[in-house]
Amino acid sequence: MENVFHVLQERGYLKQFTHEEEIKALLEKEKVTFYIGFDPTADSLHVGHFIAMMFMAHMQKYGHRPIALIGGGTGMIGDPSGRTDMRTMMTRETVQHNIDCIKKQMEKFIDFSDGKAILANNADWLWDLNYIEFIRDIGSHFSVNRMLAAECFKSRMENGLSFLEFNYMLMQGYDFLVLNKKYGCVLELGGDDQWSNMIAGVELIRKKEQKSAFAMTCTLLTNKEGKKMGKTAKGALWLDPEKTSPYEFYQYWRNVDDADVEKCLSLLTFVPMEEVRRLVSFQDERINEAKKVLAFEITKMIHGEEEALKSQKAAEALFSGGADLTTVPKLEVSIGEELLNVLVENKVLKTKSEGRRLMQQGAMTLENVKMSDPAYVITEDSFSGDALLKLGKKKFYQLVRK
Repeated sequence: MENVFHVLQERGYLKQFTHEEEIKALLEKEKVTFYIGFDPTADSLHVGHFIAMMFMAHMQKYGHRPIALIGGGTGMIGDPSGRTDMRTMMTRETVQHNIDCIKKQMEKFIDFSDGKAILANNADWLWDLNYIEFIRDIGSHFSVNRMLAAECFKSRMENGLSFLEFNYMLMQGYDFLVLNKKYGCVLELGGDDQWSNMIAGVELIRKKEQKSAFAMTCTLLTNKEGKKMGKTAKGALWLDPEKTSPYEFYQYWRNVDDADVEKCLSLLTFVPMEEVRRLVSFQDERINEAKKVLAFEITKMIHGEEEALKSQKAAEALFSGGADLTTVPKLEVSIGEELLNVLVENKVLKTKSEGRRLMQQGAMTLENVKMSDPAYVITEDSFSGDALLKLGKKKFYQLVRK
């Protein structure tokens, strides 16, 4: 059977390793238990988490056992990695609510039946820790000098790094130690921004237990400019259909930059690499066929085939001039409201100036009539048809009365 290491490498997942050759040999010879951590900072996962779940799914497909570790304990502190400010503190009740929501989403991608995967919560061992014992037993293995040199802390030093956050690395390292003792977990996977925290866990196990432990990072989902993907005008691209509708989700992937299609197909779908290479071999308008496959496959995995088909049908109908509005995002409006105010309040547009520019360019239409008045007020006549609002070439919204 093919080594999953080569599959992950070919698809572009792998970024950094603590012990590359040992990991490669281990994944070929044994069925290993590995883990990825997810802090419950919101009541839904977003597309940045989805790449981690695909990482897990590929590993599970080749017989390795995943542990999805929910950070019910570490989520109370907040990871300083990639941050320039301190995260908002959450209550215990908020954290638990977020965990309950995230669990339901994970079960769509990872098979937890018959012990094939484990869902763990680090609150089970972090909440009852005796701080003095923890600092003596675990803290003594960490060098403050090395911690301060870590990228996740360096970026925070100018603006102020709280001692609360400074503990995060110790706790993540301790998580790996607990999972190693409890489940025989020998490998931590995670995004490349977690590298410093992951090394901490590997070294803690090797020092304290004199056992082999490993870490391997996944490339982050970035566009051709190196910026994180998955941001929309309304914020993050969420997996929860109440936060990001299936149609909006589909349209995001349908509209990605040509240069990012191959990466997205490789990392976010199970489309065979031979087919991926065929789909992206065209540099002209035929690349749109690859985008259609990308949008459909990701939407199907997140929201199910029925929603993917509905989104696909709606998009094609709108592009061809017809309109099936069942999955077009809806904006609730009242008679007498200014249209641009509604669009800004719903985060469809960032500013009214953006709306005025679209009007000047003839790129905003309501029922196929070009909008030219920045002070346009919604009236009864606005609902004479389907109240279909089009922004640019590819964004559609339906106005509905409150």
